[in-house]
Amino acid sequence: MVPPAEPTRCDVSAEQFATLFRTLSTWGRWGDADERGALHHLSPERVAAAARLVRDGITISLSWPLDTVAAAHNPNPADHHMTAYPDADTTPGSPQFARDYIGVDFHSPTHTHIDALCHVAHDGMLYNGTPANVVGSGGAPAESIEVVKDGLVGRGILLDIPRLRGVQWLEPGEAVDHDELEAAETEEGVSVGAGDVLLVRTGHGRRLAELGPWDTSNAMAGLRPTALTFLADRSVAALGCDGNNDTAPSTTEGVGFPIHVLAITAMGVHLLDYLQLEDLAAACDRSGRWEFFFLAAPLRITGGTGSPLNPIAIL
Repeated sequence: MVPPAEPTRCDVSAEQFATLFRTLSTWGRWGDADERGALHHLSPERVAAAARLVRDGITISLSWPLDTVAAAHNPNPADHHMTAYPDADTTPGSPQFARDYIGVDFHSPTHTHIDALCHVAHDGMLYNGTPANVVGSGGAPAESIEVVKDGLVGRGILLDIPRLRGVQWLEPGEAVDHDELEAAETEEGVSVGAGDVLLVRTGHGRRLAELGPWDTSNAMAGLRPTALTFLADRSVAALGCDGNNDTAPSTTEGVGFPIHVLAITAMGVHLLDYLQLEDLAAACDRSGRWEFFFLAAPLRITGGTGSPLNPIAIL
């Protein structure tokens, strides 16, 4: 196992974070009972415009294979086993079936997934001021992944931060801020706009592939809390990253996952964690295009706090 580099801290005080939460909050913007949050930015017109970005018909999966092997970066491996398989000693002409089972604690590291708005509470509240205690043993009666039952579909934008910096990857603990997201836009000749699904590459997957596993829960590159002002300025519909969007160790005093709290709880922005962005980054670099048609279809899990996911980018 290759140990990660020493993290670079970029602390935000508890007072600064509280101010940022209030500034970014969209509570009440779409009504007191709203459960969709920033998905309101994804109008039918914007979805239709995104579909017109398809030129080459190239489809790219943004998901990692389901990882069933325990490792430092995969403390809760998925369970995949066969429940039935064909047997040679059967009645001639009788059909035989192979069947299998999967189970996954999908909010754990390594597993590509989407977070519902009920996934994160802060100071006893979910997004839009919904009391956190509505979530119980039966799941979430409000703000569950069923809100995205019709899919997350729109224009995707990839901002490749290692490409901007001229490095292979960001080291664990490094963080991306508002100004760097803007600089990546300029470098790539693209502009993030209302209703976009913003994907931020840190090179996490490439570092894993080349250096091997490490304890990613405690050392990972991600976004700085103040970077979320960029999402607010552009009315982004959803945010995804090749890590879990947060920097580890935490950049904020007293808050373990500040990006999750700000994006999900304050802004109502669904998060996509642990995306596989290496193939997409290579394709975008070859084509010189950093915008694409994006689609993802979460499982319809009643009361679910999220879902495993295989997002697709279409160039």
